[in-house]
Amino acid sequence: MSSSSSSSSPVKSTGSPFIQSLKPRESLASMGSATQLVIKDIGEIHSRLLDHRPVIQGETRYFIKEFEEKRGLREMRVLENLRNSISETNEHALPKCTSVMQDQLASVLKKLETANHTIHRLQQRELENAKRSASKAGEEKMRAHWEPVMKEQEQKRQTVDEEHRKAVMRLKEQYVTMDKELSKQISF
Repeated sequence: MSSSSSSSSPVKSTGSPFIQSLKPRESLASMGSATQLVIKDIGEIHSRLLDHRPVIQGETRYFIKEFEEKRGLREMRVLENLRNSISETNEHALPKCTSVMQDQLASVLKKLETANHTIHRLQQRELENAKRSASKAGEEKMRAHWEPVMKEQEQKRQTVDEEHRKAVMRLKEQYVTMDKELSKQISF
């Protein structure tokens, strides 16, 4: 920091506000010159510690100067190259990609429709097979259910036939007996 920049500060030229608030101006004149110099130095130190504007302004100017010198037009060249790449992509690569995509999309759509049709046929076959197997299973289940019923009916039929045969035999015997009795009564 230079002494010329420190003397331009309004606080430095009049002394520290803190010190001035402690001692009125009249009392400064009555003090000795050594004391005045010490108070003035304390005021300058105080203002340098609290007033950072000159330092910040100097650092800002230095940064801008270094930035402009070192970087130059490099950012402009980078941006120009980027713009050229984008325009080339928009003019050449994008239309080419679009046409390739449309060509490939048509063939993919055909393949997808074929696959969809094939899957639909397979689903119908599976459904028909499931119906057939369900009907066969139902038929077998029905047979398994009917076999005991038919056996039971056969046993009942045999029982009824046996009872009928016995009843017929009894009736025959009864008629034979009645016929004998009738013939005995007629002979009397």
